Amino acid sequence: MTEQVMYDVIIVGGGPAGLTAGMYAKRAALNAVLIEKGVPGGQVAITTGVENYPGFKEIGGFELCEKFLEHAKAYDLEIRNTEVVSTEPGIDYHGVTLADGTVLTGHAVILAAGGTSKKLQAKGEDENFGKGVSYCATCDGFFFRNKVVAVIGGGDTALEDALYLAKITEKVYLIHRRDEFRGSRILQQRVFAEPNIEILYSTVVSEIVSDQSGVTGLDLKSTRNDETSHIDVEGVFIFVGFSPNSQLVPAGITINKSGYVVTDEKCETDLPGIFAVGDLRQKYANQIVLAAADGCTAALAAAHYVETRKVVEVEKEEA
Repeated sequence: MTEQVMYDVIIVGGGPAGLTAGMYAKRAALNAVLIEKGVPGGQVAITTGVENYPGFKEIGGFELCEKFLEHAKAYDLEIRNTEVVSTEPGIDYHGVTLADGTVLTGHAVILAAGGTSKKLQAKGEDENFGKGVSYCATCDGFFFRNKVVAVIGGGDTALEDALYLAKITEKVYLIHRRDEFRGSRILQQRVFAEPNIEILYSTVVSEIVSDQSGVTGLDLKSTRNDETSHIDVEGVFIFVGFSPNSQLVPAGITINKSGYVVTDEKCETDLPGIFAVGDLRQKYANQIVLAAADGCTAALAAAHYVETRKVVEVEKEEA
């Protein structure tokens, strides 16, 4: 079923990039709709604390997302809580198909689908998801108070969540496959100074061991000499990377080898009127402030594109 409403712009995804795009689209007097299948805010909503977003010395990730959402709603942005299953580019307009079969049409589409956490691909990972294996410390850390846990990864998220868990658990093993972290220096300094964190460099997890009640430990292997070891833990928090959600990107749009969409400086893809923003777009770094900037840029560019399209349509009608 195709709805009769023709939107100026359809925004797919409700993270910082999508919500910012919605704000700027409404400020440009565009008829816009934002579609988000989950909790608005994306990955930021499950971030422990944000210390690098301008204007906030420190703010919880979920709280920051709420402020984004409140701001977008203040412009009367239409928000639909449902899933998008496909994007169909067209000549005169583009289509977005929802999970119930409804097809929305719009002059422009802004893809802000973000990404998802990568899996460790270790034995016992899938079987113990929700039984000691987690990808969100702020979501599940409460269940491991005063227990021994492990955090796997070496980026900012791993370091942030290890610090968070160190405050509520008995001990945190921070396991990284390399001999140094990739995370920011300030986070590394905090980790080094935290007595409840024990760092295991050059180590990988070969198996997540469990019994009927859930995770009981980790079988480890050194990347230096293949030496094996075992530690007892009741929780495992995995932060080993991020994959862009590029499934909705239509054919004809360039995607790099890592799955990120290649755009121009306006965040426009190879297909006119289709934009990619936030963690879905190839750029130097993935930060909240950069995602918001993408949303702003794409919305302004979409507004110009839509106005151009409307002028062309009027000229066709008058010809």
